[in-house]
Amino acid sequence: MVSIKDVAKEAGVAISTVSKVLNNYPNVSENTRSKVMEVVDRLGFVPNAVAASLSSKKMGRVALLIKLNLETEASDEISMQYISGAVHRAKELQLDIITVFASMIEDMTVEEVTNYFESQGIKGIIVYGLTTKDKVVHKLIKSEHFKMVVIDAPMTGDSTSCVSVDNVQAQYDVAKKTITENKCKKVLYISGDENGYVTAQRLEGIKKLCAEKKLKLTVRSGKFSELKAREITMKYAKNHHCVVCASDLMAIGAMKALIDMDIFRPVCGFDGIILMGYVGKQMNTVKQDFVKISEEALDELNRLMQGEPGREVILPHTLVRMKYEDIIK
Repeated sequence: MVSIKDVAKEAGVAISTVSKVLNNYPNVSENTRSKVMEVVDRLGFVPNAVAASLSSKKMGRVALLIKLNLETEASDEISMQYISGAVHRAKELQLDIITVFASMIEDMTVEEVTNYFESQGIKGIIVYGLTTKDKVVHKLIKSEHFKMVVIDAPMTGDSTSCVSVDNVQAQYDVAKKTITENKCKKVLYISGDENGYVTAQRLEGIKKLCAEKKLKLTVRSGKFSELKAREITMKYAKNHHCVVCASDLMAIGAMKALIDMDIFRPVCGFDGIILMGYVGKQMNTVKQDFVKISEEALDELNRLMQGEPGREVILPHTLVRMKYEDIIK
């Protein structure tokens, strides 16, 4: 079996340099990196972590590429549910799995990102939280170098699938329920990050509803921030009959603002996170099963790695009213 020592000798560099290249250290020249990777490919060198995975008869290594929500001090419950679902399904499928946070690769070129994942023996990648601004990840998807599944972004191809709920219909449904129950005519809608794919889809859902019902709609960008949603609510809620939010976190910010203002306006959210049960007021929301979504993404990635073409997978959503009694064990 080829060793890292063999690679270093053939490339004419130190063993530590080979290690730095395989682990994508930034302080390695492109010339050295190219020379080492050429030898790695030619000799068929497999790093120890990958060799261990293969020797245990696992089918491959996959990466979870996760973007944390930095707009809040609250723990990122959604990401943790995603990871939980992926780890559970990966064990069943005998897939080795690593977690990579988007901040770790945000300053890399697509070539550097490719080298990084290759050095880890990655065959497939699941992308969570992709936005239109993530150009390197878009290039990675377009290259089709890896099998990839994208959560909540409408992208498909020979090597790429997407998994999500129907965000347009889900936003339409939860807003309609809230507006109908309270006979609202003027709607304040707090949208998410303008660079997010779900933001555009959910905005389409509320616009469709308000056009059908001939409702007055005011849209303001909350950037998925609890604080920003609070500020928007304080400024605009008095002149509207309800507040529809594109996420639960923003709905919590809106509801807390209304309590401080000592006025009642119905509020609805989107996601179904546990924190909604602690806010003190029941709100309609879209319940997404993030564990199930991640499990489905692993199934889809496994299918791609077996040579099947990419496709769009739409999972069901439900409408709920989060209560404290429902979330305590």
